[in-house]
Amino acid sequence: MEKQTDVRRLFWVVIAAIVLYVVLDAVAQSLPPYYSPIKDAESDLAVGPYGYIMAINFLNRGILSLVFLYAVSRTVKADLETVRGFRTGTYVFGVWAVGAILLAFFPTDVPATPVSWHGVIHLVVAALAFLGGSFGSLMLSLQFSKSEALRNVKTPALVIAALSVVFLFVGFGTLTGPIGGLTERIFLGSVLLWQLVVSFRLAR
Repeated sequence: MEKQTDVRRLFWVVIAAIVLYVVLDAVAQSLPPYYSPIKDAESDLAVGPYGYIMAINFLNRGILSLVFLYAVSRTVKADLETVRGFRTGTYVFGVWAVGAILLAFFPTDVPATPVSWHGVIHLVVAALAFLGGSFGSLMLSLQFSKSEALRNVKTPALVIAALSVVFLFVGFGTLTGPIGGLTERIFLGSVLLWQLVVSFRLAR
């Protein structure tokens, strides 16, 4: 019982961190007067005089996702003899978590400037992280029926995860267009919403 309580607390930490992420993202977007959340990518917030706010938020997103994965793994181990089916999904979603942390240390390039080495790293890491977030959440959701604790949340989790895959490819297709920032945020929001729904269900 004590271990279950500890795991539930971890999920509440994840929920609080997601709320913090939304708040910090809104603050970062409100500061640069030249920034458009509809057109510009979220990563553009990490450059300029207020870039440290978005860098902190990248770290927040990565750490909360690692805590989420740890809490889910603890939940699964509590009621399954084998967790093999969850391992691949955990590793893939782990790319999303670790990728977010790396983004904080390799900022994107200032718009309309030459591509730099850290800008290239940022683009590659971001692409891999986005793939890990969408497909990792989908792979994990497909395994939820194997766990008594996760079974009841499988349907909403699977729907959100499937939508995140759709939003991922829509976002890739519109990345350089006039609504590239908006579609990227819809995708990011879907992955965070997936974690929020699962965390809220298990925190209760």
